[in-house]
Amino acid sequence: MADTMQFDLVSPERNLVSVPVREVRLPGAEGDLTAMPGHAPAIVNLRPGLVTVVAADGSETEFAVTGGFAEINNESVTLLAERGHPRAEMTQQVFSEMMAQAHRRVQAAKERESAGEEIVAAAVKLLADMEALGTHIGLDPNHSNFPH
Repeated sequence: MADTMQFDLVSPERNLVSVPVREVRLPGAEGDLTAMPGHAPAIVNLRPGLVTVVAADGSETEFAVTGGFAEINNESVTLLAERGHPRAEMTQQVFSEMMAQAHRRVQAAKERESAGEEIVAAAVKLLADMEALGTHIGLDPNHSNFPH
């Protein structure tokens, strides 16, 4: 078994990273998980959170994602993020924009007459996960004038 696997993180705006890694820690919608070389094939839905990439030399790099999915196989992990940023780029302004988008999704779900309770609940959970992400990395989820 190889010591590393290929990791690619892509968001609609850009390719964020493409490197060989020892492991990738993912914020799965059903719980956190770690992918390593030899991992069984899987497709994982992601919730907002931090993706931690452990390079071959043991150094760690973090990326904030708002969701998406990861395709895992024994030789690679490909992550397609709804929106993603290197942890170093997660300023209060960037986070506030992400929170505003999450608030808009909740409001739109509540206003749709055809939206079932599960759609509204999913939007509310997304918002809660975004708030947790911000708190975890030291950003204020209440910084801007969001509708509550």
